[in-house]
Amino acid sequence: MASTLTNLLYHVVFSTKGRLPLISEEISPRLYAYMGGIIREHGGVAIEIGGITDHVHVLMRIKAIVPLANMVRLIKAGSSKWVSDHFSEKHPFAWQVGYGAFTVSESMLSRVQIYIQNQKMHHEKQSFTDEYRFFLNKHCISYDPKYILD
Repeated sequence: MASTLTNLLYHVVFSTKGRLPLISEEISPRLYAYMGGIIREHGGVAIEIGGITDHVHVLMRIKAIVPLANMVRLIKAGSSKWVSDHFSEKHPFAWQVGYGAFTVSESMLSRVQIYIQNQKMHHEKQSFTDEYRFFLNKHCISYDPKYILD
């Protein structure tokens, strides 16, 4: 085979440091657009980005040559610096150290996209902590409850 052909879809979730409510409605559209630009700059496609004041969901397609950990590091570092540079009242803005990442099949893509679009409504009923634990359990990821959120 002459080419490497992949369809690597990831749903990545991470929160603000300490889960502080730092992502206001003023910031969020511009922040998500900026994050999408970082993904594009590194050869990926941002399919959907959304969240609420204390966390973000990123649904993206990336190339096989870009390790997921590198892409997430680039998104978090670049967007954190951008918020700090453009919204000085949000100093110090930072993301949590870790993240959750889950593979998505093409057949579930639109369902995950809708889920991310409806974050505000979803979190009227469920906390971020409960949501995160649900994803970890659903994807059979073992964890120590003391250390899943920093």
